[in-house]
Amino acid sequence: MGISVSILGTVEYKSGSSLQKKLVELRQQGGVQDIMVLLEHPPTLTFGKRENYNNIIVSIEELERMGVDLCKSNRGGDITYHGPGQVVGYPIIDLRNHGNSVKEYVNKLEQVFINLLNEEYQLAATRVDKYRGVWLGDEKIVAIGCSVKRGVTMHGFAFNVNTNLGHYKLINPCGITDKGVTSLEKITGKQYDMQVVNELVIKHFCKVFNVKSEIIEPSELKRLVAYLDKEK
Repeated sequence: MGISVSILGTVEYKSGSSLQKKLVELRQQGGVQDIMVLLEHPPTLTFGKRENYNNIIVSIEELERMGVDLCKSNRGGDITYHGPGQVVGYPIIDLRNHGNSVKEYVNKLEQVFINLLNEEYQLAATRVDKYRGVWLGDEKIVAIGCSVKRGVTMHGFAFNVNTNLGHYKLINPCGITDKGVTSLEKITGKQYDMQVVNELVIKHFCKVFNVKSEIIEPSELKRLVAYLDKEK
């Protein structure tokens, strides 16, 4: 099996959400094969279905002053942060080709980063029984949150690479107050080339999901979505 992968650079959260919905529709119709979009977002707080405004520690006015957007999402979970220096991945895949189990799908997403961090950076990443995501000790380095629409996945993961961890102090990430958040930069003291990390994410995703990747340019992705809009 194959998966198309498109690396988009920085995309506003609402634009990324709109793109996902269109790609999900295309996948449901069989208009595209499985596809994964990798991107970064400007500083944004996003709520999942378990939204709780008490998990925002500062005022909405303070968020506006700092230039941090606040958006709602249809993924699972509570509040999380997206921002520059974070690899955000949106796999749009038909679960019927991958066992049909949402739990197993999320386990595989976690395994991608457990393997990546262990094999590429010699970091002993793990799962935590009570919480989703990938952890280094008591600090989360990869957040996982997804939803499934008519058998097709959307949303996915956020991997902290060179992320501004100070922005996590604006919230209780995912409603969790007894654990912290970390990044590759914090752990190693080095900044990383995001293109290189994107390539490693693709490599390990393909290994875990047993698929071959095909890189498609953003212009081709735009053409696919424009075709869907034209058909409506």
